[in-house]
Amino acid sequence: MPTRTVVVGSASGLHARPAALFVAAAAKQPVPVTISTNGARKPVPARSMLGVLSLGAKQGTEVTLEASGDGAEAALDALAELLARDLDAPDA
Repeated sequence: MPTRTVVVGSASGLHARPAALFVAAAAKQPVPVTISTNGARKPVPARSMLGVLSLGAKQGTEVTLEASGDGAEAALDALAELLARDLDAPDA
């Protein structure tokens, strides 16, 4: 199963606006994606706002994305690129 590990780039971490942007992008992917943090109980669906918020990921937190199926590699690449950016920036 393909995975990507990425460091959260948003100044506020995965809270409010950055989490909403990430969840919306995950919902558009052709495959289900999960996200987890180091030491998290278990991965949560990336399409779940409550699940993503429950991770408590702050700026600099390393998260792991995982997916399987047709298009998994492209989905993970797109979501990893998004998470690495500062989604709090005005041009995000």
